[in-house]
Amino acid sequence: MNEPRRVIRGAGRGTAAIAGAGLLLALAAAPVRAAEVSYATECVPPAISGLPPVHGTTKVQITAPATAKVGEEVEVVWKFVQAASKNPDLIDLPADSVQPSGTLKVSGAQTAALAMQGPRKNPPIPKGGAMVLPDMKGTLKPTAAGELTLTPDAYAINAMSTDTKCTPEAPVSAAATIKVTEGGGDPGTPTPTPTPTPTPTPTPTPSPTPTVRPTPSPTPSAPASDFKGKEVQVPYACKTPIGDRTATSPVQIDAKRDGGNFDLTVRFKKSVMDSPASIPEDSVKPSMEVALGGADHGTVHVEGPTNAQPIAAGDPIEIPDLKGTYKPGASGEATLSPGVLTIQALGTTTTCTPTKSEVSLALDTTAQPGGAAGGTSTGGGTAGGGATGGGATGGGATGGDLADTGAENHGALKALGLVAGTAVLLGAATFTFVPGRKAR
Repeated sequence: MNEPRRVIRGAGRGTAAIAGAGLLLALAAAPVRAAEVSYATECVPPAISGLPPVHGTTKVQITAPATAKVGEEVEVVWKFVQAASKNPDLIDLPADSVQPSGTLKVSGAQTAALAMQGPRKNPPIPKGGAMVLPDMKGTLKPTAAGELTLTPDAYAINAMSTDTKCTPEAPVSAAATIKVTEGGGDPGTPTPTPTPTPTPTPTPTPSPTPTVRPTPSPTPSAPASDFKGKEVQVPYACKTPIGDRTATSPVQIDAKRDGGNFDLTVRFKKSVMDSPASIPEDSVKPSMEVALGGADHGTVHVEGPTNAQPIAAGDPIEIPDLKGTYKPGASGEATLSPGVLTIQALGTTTTCTPTKSEVSLALDTTAQPGGAAGGTSTGGGTAGGGATGGGATGGGATGGDLADTGAENHGALKALGLVAGTAVLLGAATFTFVPGRKAR
C-alpha cells in the first residue's frame, strides 16, 4: 500500500519540476520589460504658437531583449506611459495627426544614439485631453560583447506640420539592459558584380515627313463685360484665438457686368499649404468684405463654399474663389480692394484686417437703386483698375496699370483657410502642456 503512494508522490515532484523548468524557459525567452522611468522635461512649442516653453514629467517604458549576439539586429520599443502634456483648451486634434520621434542613448559596451520613431497614429484628442502618443520603435545592432544600457533622451512631437521639441532637464536613469555575447552576426556573402549587358546599337529612325499645319487664329480678347483686376500683395494683421499674427497674400479681384451690377470673384493666387493630415469635409469657410473707394464707398460681402470633399494628407489646400455681387451706389470710377478676411475653421474664427489698402480693380459705375453707400471716399486709394473697356478704366485718370505697391513680405497668408484652424492653432495644441498652466 505504501509503494504506490511513493510513486504518486514522485510523479508529482517530477511534474512540478517540469512545470518550473518550463516557467524558467518562458521567462528567459521573454523580452525584458523594464521598470517605468520618469524624468523632468522641458518642451518648446513651435515659434508660430507664440507660447513659452513648458515643463512637465515624461514617463516611458523601454522594451528590449534580455540578451543578444554581436551583429544580431534587435528591436527596441519606446512606450509613452505619460507624455508631459495635455492638449490645451484651444482645438480638438483629429485622429492620426500626431507622430512622435526621439533618441535613445546606448552606452556601455557600445555607444550610440538610436533613432526612434512612431507612426502617425492616435485617437481623437479633445481640448484639455491627455496627449496620447503611439509607441516608437528602433533597430539596434550590437557591435561588441558586453552589457548595453538604454536610456531615453530628447523627443519631438509632430502634429499638423508643426514640431514641439522636448528635452530632459535632469539626468535620466537607464530603462533597459541588454547582455551581448560573441558569435552572432553573419558577415554575409559578397554580392557578385553583375556582368554588364552589351547595349544594342539603336536602329536609326527615319525623319518624319513634315506636316503642314494651318496658322492658328488669334485668341479672341475677353468680352467687354469681363474686367480683370491686378494681383496685389495684401499685408494682413490677424486676430487668432492664440494671439496676433501678420502675414501677406497675393489676391486678385475680377468682375463681370450684369446689367448695372457686377458679379465679383476674389481669387487667392496660390495654395496655402499641403494638408498635413486628413481633413474632414465641411470644416473650412472663408469670407471677405471687399472695400470700395473712389466714387463709391462701403463694402461688398463675398464668400466661398466650405470644402465639399475631405482633403487627403499631402494634398494641396486650395482657398476657393470668393463670390458676391457689387451693386454700385454712385456713378463714376469706383475702386475695389481686398478687405477684412474672416476664416471659420474647425470651430475657431480668425479675422484678418489689411494694414494697407491695395487696389486690385477700378470700374466705371452707374448708381443703382439700393446700391452701396456712394459719395466721396479716400479709403480706396488713387491707383486705377487693371481692366479696360466696357466701362472699366485702365490705371486711374491718367491710364496705365496699377502701381506696384505690394507688401515687402511676399509669403503666402499663413492665417488663411485651414492654416488658421490647424497650423497656427495646432502649433499651440501639440506642445506638452502642464495641467493648470494656461496658454497665452
